[in-house]
Amino acid sequence: MLSNLKAQPVDKILGLAAAYRADPRDTKVDLGVGVYKNAQGLTPVMRAIKVAEQRIVDEEQTKAYTGLAGDPAFSEAMAGLILGADYPKERFAAVATPGGTGAIRQALELIQMASPDATVWLSNPTWPNHPSIMKYLGVPMGEYRYFDNATRAVDFAGMMADLEGVKAGDLVLLHGCCHNPTGANLNLTQWGEVADFLNARGAIPFIDIAYQGFGDGLEQDAAGVRLIASKVPEMLIAASCSKNFGIYRERTGVLMALSPSSAEQNLTQTNLQFLNRQNFSFPPDHGARLVSIILNDDALKADWMQELEDVRLGMLDLRQQLADALRERSGSDRFGFIAEHRGMFSRLGASPEQVEAMREHNAIYMVGDSRLNIAGLNAQTVPILADAIIAAGV
Repeated sequence: MLSNLKAQPVDKILGLAAAYRADPRDTKVDLGVGVYKNAQGLTPVMRAIKVAEQRIVDEEQTKAYTGLAGDPAFSEAMAGLILGADYPKERFAAVATPGGTGAIRQALELIQMASPDATVWLSNPTWPNHPSIMKYLGVPMGEYRYFDNATRAVDFAGMMADLEGVKAGDLVLLHGCCHNPTGANLNLTQWGEVADFLNARGAIPFIDIAYQGFGDGLEQDAAGVRLIASKVPEMLIAASCSKNFGIYRERTGVLMALSPSSAEQNLTQTNLQFLNRQNFSFPPDHGARLVSIILNDDALKADWMQELEDVRLGMLDLRQQLADALRERSGSDRFGFIAEHRGMFSRLGASPEQVEAMREHNAIYMVGDSRLNIAGLNAQTVPILADAIIAAGV
């Protein structure tokens, strides 16, 4: 049986990480894998997480399963964080999942159960796992323009023109903030226009929010999602705690749904739980419990918010350092978009050949589409990257 298996393509980002590890050069810079790193190149455990973990050690008395949906305190805390304290509880359903990726997968399977002919529309570009999972599941896909490679900003006119192909009942996948891989975000006016369009078309928003707090702040990063939620009858939200709580290996995510009315709430909830049962039964609890402890403790939440803000401001400072270094070397402001982008990523707009030249000559490792992880930089490596970008003719 196993000899009948076919070789699968190597994940490009993980393959890049392997090539980086094998490179013997001391000056090598890893800007590929989308993991936050501090100036020492570490992904630290946040202070509030350490306190919450100690609290679990001291107080936990069982390792029995949670419910199929996970601990309700986690879903409620995440709903408050993303949708705000006044979210419509009577229309709200949610389940904990193994990471944000698990939430995406569960959402796509829910769509297949509810509306198997619906097309899910993706931004071009988007996170590679979106189309990969959809292709594996056989979900119909559409695509809309998103990034203008010339201006390195959102191509909103192109986006709205392409969305004219959306039909009633289709879903449009939107990045809640800190767009991956480009770093270019919709503004609040554009979010409103998208919401109005979806309502008029009878389409459903599907939000992937993985970086809340990494862009303009916790509240600001959720503003677009909250605006959409205030305008549409139903929506899906897949959220990750990997980045803003720094608990990557705990695989902590949540899939949330807003039903058209309270009458459908229980139906939605039971179907979400059914999907959990089919795929992994009970969701992991450790990371979810850490998050709910922090979000329900005023002192811990304040400390977490301060550390997250320090992370956010540190990335903004690195963005400005890189933009300034490139302005100095190029004698122009053509790289100013780097300081305007938000989150961990920016897309340079370099060609695959230029990206390869930077890897070969300067040991700069970034994804072939020129997505770079800003959090992989520090004050010492910013000049190395700036020199490489200019030398490659970007």
